[in-house]
Amino acid sequence: MNEPDLNLLIALDVLLAEGSVAGAARRLGLSASAMSRTLSRLRATTGDPLLVRAGRNMVLTPYAEEIRQRTRNVAFEARALLRPSSADFNLARLERTFLIRSNDGFVVAFGAAMIAAAAQVAPCVCLRFMPKPEKTSNALREGRVDLEIGVLGEMGPEIRLQTLFRDRFMGVVRKGHPLALKKAITAEDYVSFGHVVVSRRNNTYGPVDDALAEVGLKRKIAAVVPGFSAALAIAQNSGLVALIPASFLISEPAGLYAFELPLKTREITISQMWHPRSEVDPAHRWLRQLVLKVCRDEVPL
Repeated sequence: MNEPDLNLLIALDVLLAEGSVAGAARRLGLSASAMSRTLSRLRATTGDPLLVRAGRNMVLTPYAEEIRQRTRNVAFEARALLRPSSADFNLARLERTFLIRSNDGFVVAFGAAMIAAAAQVAPCVCLRFMPKPEKTSNALREGRVDLEIGVLGEMGPEIRLQTLFRDRFMGVVRKGHPLALKKAITAEDYVSFGHVVVSRRNNTYGPVDDALAEVGLKRKIAAVVPGFSAALAIAQNSGLVALIPASFLISEPAGLYAFELPLKTREITISQMWHPRSEVDPAHRWLRQLVLKVCRDEVPL
């Protein structure tokens, strides 16, 4: 009886997660032609096409959709079996890249401290921060990331969650701006200038606008940008007002003036989220503890 080539399991997992030969090739560090040959072997082994063309794209077959989560779980278990046991776990020798999804504000505020803290005890660990285009648990479920950091979104009930800290929004203008010269900023002062807002989905309305509407006011949105760094750069070089999380301002950006909003808005809870499959992994547990400590040191709960 011929045993199946278990090396194909990892390739199958990546192919089903990426849904494309090119994407799988990039993740595995292979050429597109080598990945195509691997797909041919997988098709012969499973007896299913797995990926078929639909217009200009490739889509998973019904069978591939059916086995995707099972494949993900089995691949994870296989990797876990081949890692050192928790009894032999040694941070000084740990060689691993952790994928962390967060917005740019978190990386600016805490990235350097996290990297330095990790390097002190685990010099061979790499922290890879990735953008967060949407608030879903897909990346965690499919094993494409180790940790998700931010505001709880469309996460499934199985996703583990731990609060890191509470945050709030603040107004930011360039130094020398008329608002920076006021002793007390009123809601009327706040809306008398144009605003730059951050939105990945071009959504310009938020809790601040709700609070303004309650007092009969509305702000003028002059610009929409995809990240907080861009909003700060625009505020620093214009007369616009930016709305920035307080945690983003821990490093006190030069040339800018931050002020409390003249309106009452709800706090934001920033959490770290992970899939249950990583719950007892000693390396992952260490990562979660490191993230929690760095965040609590900078912004006490």
